[in-house]
Amino acid sequence: MTKPDDSVFLKLSPKVQDMYKKLSDFVDFECIPAEHLYHQQLAPMGHPDRWNIVPPVIEQLKTRAKEIGVWNCFLPATYGKYSPGLTNLEYAVLCELMGRSHLAPEATNCGAPDTGNMEVFAKYGNQAQKDKWLVPLMNGSIRSAFAMTEPAVASSDATNIETSIVRDEKNKQYVINGRKWWISGAGDPRCKVYLVMGKTDFGAKKHLQQSVVIVPAGTPGVTIVRPMMVFGYDDAAHGHMEMLFKDCRVPFENMVLGEGRGFEIVQGRLGPGRIHHCMRAIGLAERALELHILRITDPSRKPFGKMIAQHNPVPIVNSRLELDQARLLVLMAADKIDAAGPKAALKEIGMAKIVVPRMALAVFDRAIQAYGAAGVSQDTPLAYMYAMMRTLRIADGPDEVHERQVAMYELKKSAELRSRFEKQKDIEASLLAKL
Repeated sequence: MTKPDDSVFLKLSPKVQDMYKKLSDFVDFECIPAEHLYHQQLAPMGHPDRWNIVPPVIEQLKTRAKEIGVWNCFLPATYGKYSPGLTNLEYAVLCELMGRSHLAPEATNCGAPDTGNMEVFAKYGNQAQKDKWLVPLMNGSIRSAFAMTEPAVASSDATNIETSIVRDEKNKQYVINGRKWWISGAGDPRCKVYLVMGKTDFGAKKHLQQSVVIVPAGTPGVTIVRPMMVFGYDDAAHGHMEMLFKDCRVPFENMVLGEGRGFEIVQGRLGPGRIHHCMRAIGLAERALELHILRITDPSRKPFGKMIAQHNPVPIVNSRLELDQARLLVLMAADKIDAAGPKAALKEIGMAKIVVPRMALAVFDRAIQAYGAAGVSQDTPLAYMYAMMRTLRIADGPDEVHERQVAMYELKKSAELRSRFEKQKDIEASLLAKL
């Protein structure tokens, strides 16, 4: 595991160094050892209580995280009283540690989708909305979900969303109708609020049609249809659910920011969230590389008379190269968010979102190969790591959307590059003319 003091250019404050040490020990010696117990405490897949039981160990870990001061680390300093005062760059270093265990983000109240939803409430919510939803979310007493993706349209383009949010002036309510799927966190029995994206004006300009409205869990007209499976994993107790909103009614005051501001909210929510996903992915890839190294240096395993590492150590070299390259890219993106804001860092965020999941999948695949049949079984965490990471090439924008975005930024350089090239050719011609 790369430590912050290994770097000559990333100097962390004493406060962050202390948090790093506490969090590192918490993840490695409390969260990772508790993973097996967590899954044992869940009801078996297919059991009626599968989605009704939250493993008690996660609440114990949350209490411990609060005690040692690694709770709610994520909101940057610009959020004032809601923030621990960290920059995005500082949080990125801590977020990598959290990624090493799938329990750590929730245990520290820094897990998706709650972090993004808390940021929506903190950045765009009014005071009443903050009091009702942000405060309990930051206390870790409830969880939340963001309902955007739909099965009937190409949801990678958020302007395609078809869920309708219609004003009922007589009753001062919005009426919501639509079907959503892959709504992460909606399966958790502690999920008490959904942020639902839909259209309030189908005739407005393309990016002003969408709005985000607050729907409390249990509102009449909301149905959890089914859990979606990821390569056979249901990811309980969190879950990724298909949901139906049928004549669901909420009061006008549940609108976030204002009608037609949904696209703005989503863009503000996704930028930092993508960096969080990337740093957690790097942490998980580091853990997979550690497992890889342990396997190939195991003296009890000597195919053809030698340890695997003595046959071919190159795969771990490739993993180390790719991991460190990806980390630098993400840190650069986080630093640019701090310096100029998420909008100015869109290219760097997009690049990281493309590179990191691909890197992590390659690292997992090499580790799996070293473990042989055990690598694809339930006896190591590698298969689950791979399954969950594969979704990240789709979630929060598929690779192709980010590739298109990065290409647009690069192509914008063409006029300047052509002018510079022509100037070079003119200078070259003048030099040749003097011969």
